Amino acid sequence: MSVYTYKALDKDGNSKEGTVTAVNVDVAINSLQKRGLIISDIKSDEAQTGFLGKNIAFFERVKLKDLVITSRQMATLFEAQISALRIFRLLSAESENPKLARALAGIAEDLQGGSSISGALTKYPDIFSGFYVSMVKAGEESGRLDQTFSFLADYLDRTYEITSKAKNALIYPSFIIFTFFVVMGLMFTMVIPKISSILIESGQEIPIYTKIVIGISDLLINYGVFLVIILAVCGFFLYRFTKTGPGKESLDQFKISIPYIGSLYAKLYLARVSDNLNTMLASGIPMVKSLELTQDVVDNDLYKEAISKSVEDVKAGTPLSGAFAKHKIFPSIIIQLIKVGEETGNLGEILGTLAKFYRREVTNAVDTLVGLIEPIMIVLLAVGVGFLLASVLIPIYNISSAF
Repeated sequence: MSVYTYKALDKDGNSKEGTVTAVNVDVAINSLQKRGLIISDIKSDEAQTGFLGKNIAFFERVKLKDLVITSRQMATLFEAQISALRIFRLLSAESENPKLARALAGIAEDLQGGSSISGALTKYPDIFSGFYVSMVKAGEESGRLDQTFSFLADYLDRTYEITSKAKNALIYPSFIIFTFFVVMGLMFTMVIPKISSILIESGQEIPIYTKIVIGISDLLINYGVFLVIILAVCGFFLYRFTKTGPGKESLDQFKISIPYIGSLYAKLYLARVSDNLNTMLASGIPMVKSLELTQDVVDNDLYKEAISKSVEDVKAGTPLSGAFAKHKIFPSIIIQLIKVGEETGNLGEILGTLAKFYRREVTNAVDTLVGLIEPIMIVLLAVGVGFLLASVLIPIYNISSAF
């Protein structure tokens, strides 16, 4: 699919400009003519932007926040009983995200060609996940698209809130760590060399801790560039390794094994699993399909594998609580509550309660972590700088005392 920018006149002679998504220029022209437009100019966006434009498009992405807002607007417009074709055209014109605007325009074109909404959404998997498409398909089948998009907006909003809180919580600690390394680097490469030359010329005995500091300083000055290159190469290969199957599995295992941080990750994944299952079951999607889509949303190979095996167990007739009980990554509280939900017929409500519980746990864990990290980082920065100063000031004091 390509995006074409056109200029045209309508039946009343008014100028019209916009974009249309089509397989080729002939299909684009035919689509515009069906709307009663007389085309004066039409160009492919790829032809206009060239190599640089393609690079820019490569970096374009649709943020979760944009999808939340769009889903909320869809719910409102469907509730107002506006046609799907008009809704997607309106949202395409109003969207501030170029990539999302092009996708919505393409969906509108597909709808005009007779496609279903869910079918049109599948052409943009990098924007609309399998979970999103399945929810929309369930809404089409039940005739409750307004409620479906409202469910989606609420779910994505909760996901955005919890992930953004976790990311924002790391900004200040990251700044402290960056400042620490910058200060240490400046001290070792600019301050220590000047002071060390004075100490060496004095002929006085230099303490062992001062010799260590001077040795590190010399290492950074003489081989600092090579160390940076080595670290960059190692980082690149480590990043590539984490994109492979074994690497991704190792990274996911490491995430949930880190003291305290691991429990935060586990609670985040459990909140995602519970919330996703609750949302899909509430929309009338069967349990097996809900589990299959949930394993793609959880974003951790260990949980994916556990859910995948649970899918097979559920297909064989095992209740969800029994399937989850076979995997240690699911706490007993989840298994027991799911079992109660199955016995009482309130599984969806129980899953919703679990999702709220784990979202609250994640929020509390993040707040506690930030509260601990800030003073620890400040103390480490102070201790590091203090040690360096003491390493050079004490020998200088000893030299001055000798005279």
